[in-house]
Amino acid sequence: MFTGIIEELGVIGGIEEQPDSIRLVVRGAHVMADTRLGDSISVDGCCLTVAERDGETFTADVMRETLDKTSLGGLEPGSRVNLERAVTVQTRLGGHIVQGHVDGTGEVLSRTPSEHWEVVEISLPSGLSRYVVDKGSITVDGVSLTVVEVRSTTEGDSFTVSLIPETLARTTLGSRQPGDRVNLEVDVIAKYVERLVSTTATGSTAERTAERTAERTAERPESGDSA
Repeated sequence: MFTGIIEELGVIGGIEEQPDSIRLVVRGAHVMADTRLGDSISVDGCCLTVAERDGETFTADVMRETLDKTSLGGLEPGSRVNLERAVTVQTRLGGHIVQGHVDGTGEVLSRTPSEHWEVVEISLPSGLSRYVVDKGSITVDGVSLTVVEVRSTTEGDSFTVSLIPETLARTTLGSRQPGDRVNLEVDVIAKYVERLVSTTATGSTAERTAERTAERTAERPESGDSA
């Protein structure tokens, strides 16, 4: 689990292509200070496992499903990435609960700078908008952000976020341009609520159906009774 508070801007040191996956070599001095083999590190919002480590770099395997569902397949040597180590019991939850399981990718639609922050609009893939609400949380490339507004038009759904100078300077979001893909993870609590409500509603329907069936059975005359 992660918090969405980026610890370091890492750099892709190398990419090894394999038949159904790739191996990423990532350089990040800060996150590697106490990282061990098998530890989890969020790379642009994707939870990856440290397979090898060498000084300030680590190697992680990225499977085909992850490449298809995220923006990691577009990385190149020299690309900068957002890095965060998994939380510990001492970690402050400064953002929100982030799993590192990307739900899909969005496209940066526009950037509107202002004096103290920048408003960025990002498209929402079909099916994710029901989990996103105004003033709710969403993870963009591993960064925990607060949704300013959810928009719905004939061209599709989108949302806006306001990026403060700290976020612009310390994460890759400062360099994302219109047309760029970003990894999105919606708030997992919204998914659990939907599942709970759906299960409860289904259970209630099943109970009512069983009750009606029992009532009809009780009203039906037994075989041999007079008409």
